[in-house]
Amino acid sequence: MTVNRRDWLKVAGLATIGSGLAAQDAEAAPKQSKIAGAIEVTTACNFCSCGCGMVCHVKDGKIVNLEGDPDHVINQGALCSKGAAMSEVPNSPQRLTKPLYRAPGSDQWREIGWDEALTRVARKFKETRDRYWIANEDGNPVNRVDAIGFLGGAQNTNEECYLVQKFARLAGAVAVEHQARL
Repeated sequence: MTVNRRDWLKVAGLATIGSGLAAQDAEAAPKQSKIAGAIEVTTACNFCSCGCGMVCHVKDGKIVNLEGDPDHVINQGALCSKGAAMSEVPNSPQRLTKPLYRAPGSDQWREIGWDEALTRVARKFKETRDRYWIANEDGNPVNRVDAIGFLGGAQNTNEECYLVQKFARLAGAVAVEHQARL
């Protein structure tokens, strides 16, 4: 059997198209199976103060897929290397998920419940605020305490920083600082 040039180009073209379609299906199949049954959640990256948008696919409490949000005004679907690796943070086996307490003078940490942890923090906050509250010469409070400080960071969103600032001022704290210097 002889194959002329025209027949060879037809066969080669069909083979190329067929292999391209097969490769496309092969690439799409694992991704679809990975996110099948997952909940899609949009969020903001917490690694810097840019606030890039992300689309996370969560299955059984774990992030199984992470992409840049193509509809987000800041990053338009792109992610930097830190943002692309963000799924490692909540999925890490080293991540603490329960509060730990170390008694004064002890070298051991022990797990405590969330209710106990929050109660302990609230009590210490109140004790410190009451002890170091600054009053004027008439004995009237001037709504200030210098023994409590608040620190924000680039991983906080603008809304979180606003709430921290409001809470700090309500508590009478003068020392309110933020690490991001733009």
